[in-house]
Amino acid sequence: MPTVDASPVPFNFALDRTALLVIDMQRDFLLPGGFGESLGNDVAQLRRTIGPLTSLMAAWRAAGLPIIHTREGHEPDLSDCPPAKLARGPMIGKPGRFGRILVRGEYGHDIIDELQPIDGEPVVDKPGKGAFYATELPELLDKDGIESLVVTGVTTEVCVHTTVREANDRGYECLVLADCVGSYFPEFQRVGLQMIAAQGGIFGWVAESPALIKEIAR
Repeated sequence: MPTVDASPVPFNFALDRTALLVIDMQRDFLLPGGFGESLGNDVAQLRRTIGPLTSLMAAWRAAGLPIIHTREGHEPDLSDCPPAKLARGPMIGKPGRFGRILVRGEYGHDIIDELQPIDGEPVVDKPGKGAFYATELPELLDKDGIESLVVTGVTTEVCVHTTVREANDRGYECLVLADCVGSYFPEFQRVGLQMIAAQGGIFGWVAESPALIKEIAR
């Protein structure tokens, strides 16, 4: 069984029961001039994950292991956007540089070119922060007998954290890769990762992608 050097302790996993989850690597969040940057955020803090994720996904695919992508966004009529979310995010559905913001089917809603899914890799569209709420993710994982998740994507303290907490409550073991998750705020990145591995791994494990790539390449 592969073992990855991780915090708080090494992470053991079965290759045939592990999936790579790539959360919300969307143009709206990562492209210069897009929605994320329009809010005053430094998209370079998220874009630093692209290189490590590219290498990880290549190794994962070479090993024939499953990858699941997610995208946060809503139906064009915003019928699946809770009123409270829209009240705090009135820009949702409004025109942006890359189309209507966080609306399915728009250019900005889709995954960045560097990390586009290939044939056979599911893309889960989610209306909330977590990947389990109101999505088909549980059925996809159950179908493949998945017990462990390698979690990557953005942002660390929001959609990544929410998904890891949801997964933890459902009995999945989660390995979060520090160089493959990102936050606009360096302090949130640091503390968010510490929270996952705190108290003996209260939500999961934290490692760096080269350690995992080394194991799956054996």
